[in-house]
Amino acid sequence: QVQLVESGGGTVQAGGSLRLSCAASGRTFNNYIMAWFRQAPGKEREFVAAIGRSGRSTPYADSVKGRFTISRDNAKNTVALQMNSLKSEDTAVYYCAADQSLVTHTTDYPYDYWGQGTQVTVSS
Repeated sequence: QVQLVESGGGTVQAGGSLRLSCAASGRTFNNYIMAWFRQAPGKEREFVAAIGRSGRSTPYADSVKGRFTISRDNAKNTVALQMNSLKSEDTAVYYCAADQSLVTHTTDYPYDYWGQGTQVTVSS
């Protein structure tokens, strides 16, 4: 089992940057696929990015490709999401998720563990 705690959210102007971090408990972090999802008010939760166990597989949602970068540090049990060129439509609660499968899923239902979320607000 793993517990996830996100940090780094906040309010930023359009065009700015934020870096989200997710700290995971447990000694088997490198056995987990990690991902970021987001949910805007009145909308369904949507996939943002995922990263494989070794960091080689990194699928992104089309809406963030080229602006966001996901990374992981298996020695520190952390996964990060660097968000650049932020837009008002990136405003949402961002969630970190973990799954023990071998596939970097881009839908939410395979992910067994979730953080509490961190708010990102982009003002125009």
